[in-house]
Amino acid sequence: MVQRERGIFRYVMNSISIIGAVMALVATVLIVAFLALEAFTGLENPYLGMFVYFAFPGMLVLGLLLIPFGAWRVRRSLRDHPELGIPALPRLDLNDPHVLKLSIFFVVATIIFFLVVGVASIKGFEYTESTSFCGQLCHTVMQPEHTAWQNSAHAKVRCVECHVGPGAKWYVKAKLSGLRQVWVVMTHSWPTPIQTPIDNLRPARGTCEQCHWPEKFYSGRQKIFSHYAPNEQNTPREIDLMIKIGATAKTPDAKGIHWHIGQEVVYIPGDKKRLSIPYIAVKGRDGKITEYMDPAKPLSREEIARGEKRVMDCTDCHNRPSHIYNSPGDEMDRHLASAKIDRTLPFIKKVTVDLLEKPYVSSQEAAAALEAGIKGYYAKNYPAIATGKAAAIATAVEHAQDIYRRNYFPAMKVSWRTYPNHIGHFYSAGCFRCHDGKHSSPEGRIISKNCNNCHDVLGQIQENIPPGTRVSEFVHPADIGEALYTTNCSECHSAGGYDLPGSGRHEGQRLP
Repeated sequence: MVQRERGIFRYVMNSISIIGAVMALVATVLIVAFLALEAFTGLENPYLGMFVYFAFPGMLVLGLLLIPFGAWRVRRSLRDHPELGIPALPRLDLNDPHVLKLSIFFVVATIIFFLVVGVASIKGFEYTESTSFCGQLCHTVMQPEHTAWQNSAHAKVRCVECHVGPGAKWYVKAKLSGLRQVWVVMTHSWPTPIQTPIDNLRPARGTCEQCHWPEKFYSGRQKIFSHYAPNEQNTPREIDLMIKIGATAKTPDAKGIHWHIGQEVVYIPGDKKRLSIPYIAVKGRDGKITEYMDPAKPLSREEIARGEKRVMDCTDCHNRPSHIYNSPGDEMDRHLASAKIDRTLPFIKKVTVDLLEKPYVSSQEAAAALEAGIKGYYAKNYPAIATGKAAAIATAVEHAQDIYRRNYFPAMKVSWRTYPNHIGHFYSAGCFRCHDGKHSSPEGRIISKNCNNCHDVLGQIQENIPPGTRVSEFVHPADIGEALYTTNCSECHSAGGYDLPGSGRHEGQRLP
């Protein structure tokens, strides 16, 4: 009987166990090799990471499970023959030198395998927290958001720090949500474009305010906005603003923009994208609640009671803090201000913006059209410049193509207009969703549309402002009369890619 049982390790000499052993060995070698390659060369690839941290460890674990499974099947088949006298449980005689050596080998191999799996698991966890995993693994789906993030002020902040934040509760929620997203990607059932805002997103107080707490903003901030007219001279325009960003105030008249987070503001959105806000309730420091409603969309008490109320936080204004798609006009202003594009090229802003705004089925088609359009325009209308400034025109083409790649994604049906940015009020209603001068309370209080509530004009440079003139109120580049105060900026500017009026819609200007 003992003689029969001393062959306990011979049970693994079967096809299933051997396959499992080979799988485990190959997976271990591959994991160690690629981890070493990554450590010594710094090589990073989202698809390689999937193999190193998930596929290979899974192959290793499966191989380890196949080894005892194959041995169990062999032993069970032998126990079907009572004459062999195989006991219910195997006997392990460590006094047998052969059995002892195999046992030591098994223990050492098990420790090594567990170490490899443990390291791979830790690295796998770190990988799932990386921006490479979030933004590049699902390339087509996440390409717009990942590209925008790379060009944002938060490009050094990992996705999970904003989308998950600290704590086990939201980590588990994020991973469960991630499983659903993996299924959507595997089945190619994602919507185009991805709809926002994302449901069940963690409140900003648990993420944004880890770095940006309201009390941090206590004073105004001067900002100069540089623009260029879409005319032949690409005339410089400049607006010097003092932006009131304070959250807390020592005096009632010194409130800043972040006042909205300094006290409780609750609202009911009129649509999923929160582009309209028909109901607002503000809780004062004395505990009194003041309700405001849009008279054009009044809600009944029943609608208010069952409405989905949201406590205002950072993301109600900063809804695109890391994934901003800039308009072509804004992009051209930045490129002209930084001299990346030669401002002496006649009509360069208007020509480029108009070409960028045309529909294209792919980035390749857009790149070809931009090159042909810009070069062709100067060859036809300014042949001397086309020859004398060929290098500057070629540089402008390269930057125009880059602007398109960063703000237009035909495969996902995404452009700079797809996701309205609620900061400001230029291309979307933004601040004017509430501050429209119409939302009123039963007591007769009105949410003001006064521009000076949020910023003061310190100066302005423009072609219709005489040099040296001190400006304290915004001057429109074209005389639009009372429409300046009665019409939201976005009602005109959301239709085109220009940063400021003066594009021909107001002035009758046309390209030569």
